[in-house]
Amino acid sequence: MTTEPAIARRKWAGWGNRTQMLVAVVAAIAGGLLLPGPAEPRGLIRSGDAAHASFAPATHGRIPVHGRAMATAPGHAAAGPRIRSLRAVVRATLPHDPRAFTQGLEFRGATLYESTGLVGRSSLRAGPPGKPPTRRVELPAPLFGEGITFSSARLWQLTWRNGIAIERDPATLEERRRVSYRGEGWGLCHQHIAGRERLVMSDGTDRLTFRDPDTFTATGGIDVRKDDTSATRLNELECVPDGSIYANVYGTDTILRIDPHTGAVTAHIDASGLLTAAEGRRAGPLNGIAAVPGTDRFLITGKLWPVMFQVAFVPR
Repeated sequence: MTTEPAIARRKWAGWGNRTQMLVAVVAAIAGGLLLPGPAEPRGLIRSGDAAHASFAPATHGRIPVHGRAMATAPGHAAAGPRIRSLRAVVRATLPHDPRAFTQGLEFRGATLYESTGLVGRSSLRAGPPGKPPTRRVELPAPLFGEGITFSSARLWQLTWRNGIAIERDPATLEERRRVSYRGEGWGLCHQHIAGRERLVMSDGTDRLTFRDPDTFTATGGIDVRKDDTSATRLNELECVPDGSIYANVYGTDTILRIDPHTGAVTAHIDASGLLTAAEGRRAGPLNGIAAVPGTDRFLITGKLWPVMFQVAFVPR
């Protein structure tokens, strides 16, 4: 059993030790040995992903699509860049061809261009949004159409596993030439950044490849990360004027916003619940995103969806 005199001696000894420590700290600051460290970065806002179960891989549950962590001062816990949690709010609904296996969606002026996939059913279409296309061309088998974008007087169209990018005339959609590339082709967008132009291409991994807009030659790329983990299955892409890249995550109702300089995810967008239960039973996954010119809204749809939605991305 501990006696009161013993407890008293411990208290006084503790105060003596604390006094010595305080004197040492004050002396160190006066001598310039200790300086205030940087403030700890803010933490991450995490948000789950909703799967489109009928098209999701067997391993799909809540998909971790992750980003790169920021450096912190020694002694601080690591924390990544702040990731905004957004949701897609419908502002308007437009008809969409329920037979279109949508792979790419892009505006040029008031005209909406759409690339569709599947061997023997791939096409490229152009016309007013929500109305039948005024121009259309088919891709012969075995080509499987994928993402599209514009570069000056060119329209580029990817193919999935054919290793071919097709350059087309934007006005007539006629094929001009074919350029080979290695790997798979998924999404494509055109970016103005730092006074230069480049194409951004996805291949279903966490890698975005930069390409010359005239020759289609690879010029570099970035790895996309969130929570310091790879963000994979990046699919259809949209580049916007502020430099950000938006990417559909295949097999989910999630869209990511990506920093083009670092590859860090800056926003996680929940686009679930847009279709009715009956529509969802016949539809494929979300895929297709196009910025509406002159606005802060986007047009989004999916594979075999009967409708397109004009949406705003707002905080959850």
